[in-house]
Amino acid sequence: MSLFQFGKDDSENVENKKYGEPVTPSYEIPYHTEIMESLAGIDLDAARRVAGNGFYYLVGNIARLHSAILSYARDFMINKGFTYCIPPYMIRSDVVTGVMSFEEMDAMMYKIEGEDLYLIGTSEHSMIGKFKGQILDKASLPYTMTSYSPCFRKEKGAHGIEERGVYRIHQFEKQEMIVVCEPEDSYDWYEKMWNYTVELFRSMDIPVRTLECCSGDLADLKAKSVDVEAWSPRQQKYFEVGSCSNLTDAQARRLGIRIKGEKGNYYAHTLNNTVVAPPRMLIAFLENHYQDDGSITIPEVLRPYMGGIDKLEPKK
Repeated sequence: MSLFQFGKDDSENVENKKYGEPVTPSYEIPYHTEIMESLAGIDLDAARRVAGNGFYYLVGNIARLHSAILSYARDFMINKGFTYCIPPYMIRSDVVTGVMSFEEMDAMMYKIEGEDLYLIGTSEHSMIGKFKGQILDKASLPYTMTSYSPCFRKEKGAHGIEERGVYRIHQFEKQEMIVVCEPEDSYDWYEKMWNYTVELFRSMDIPVRTLECCSGDLADLKAKSVDVEAWSPRQQKYFEVGSCSNLTDAQARRLGIRIKGEKGNYYAHTLNNTVVAPPRMLIAFLENHYQDDGSITIPEVLRPYMGGIDKLEPKK
């Protein structure tokens, strides 16, 4: 990948590489919620009655598949040498302002009324916050951690909340990875991290591509970012399923995360990357494994997490 990609907005992001052959089936693939409904796996009407738009009930084997993907992603990252962590799901305002831009904060974060607490929009916020105000021993670096959490987002802005689907929603779950490292190592880690996501998706037979984010599409604190996009056979295009970012020392300066050096302390570099984020990822999974009889094949790597099931059959 090039070091930096200049451009005015996301229309000037650049495709780096495709991984896997995009599938163009000879039969029609239904909308993802229709596939889930055929498997008795989702109830959006009940969710709207209980919580409004942007929420869902996942049921039966779709709920099990959702959890299986997260469990597989957890073990995948542990096998890469990352330490598994379950973080706080609420964080104080001084952590929020340390890890994200004020514009992102307004568009994303839910505030707990009467308390100095916010629901996390991603576990990266808690995980980087873990090192707030710390002076790190060089011998302990890098910190490589993978975390599970639910995520909560207001999703204010032009895109809005989906009424029919689970692509853009208020609540989802995610397996994340973060690295806190020496400044000279951060770009090497950046390359490793997005490659882990590509490897995970390919292990589940989902074609993906990487898209380099240009300067005009980078959030305030990010030095470099790449999106991982999965192939949608139904739409015949790619869509975002994860994002990897190197924030160099931007978060570390705000949060006071330093490394103890022989000639004085200096700021660490921080990075984050989505391992996998269902239920959005379920869209790519269901479309790429949908068969002309309405069944869904389960790739071999997921079968141990699905009790040995190799196929989901539509309800008659």
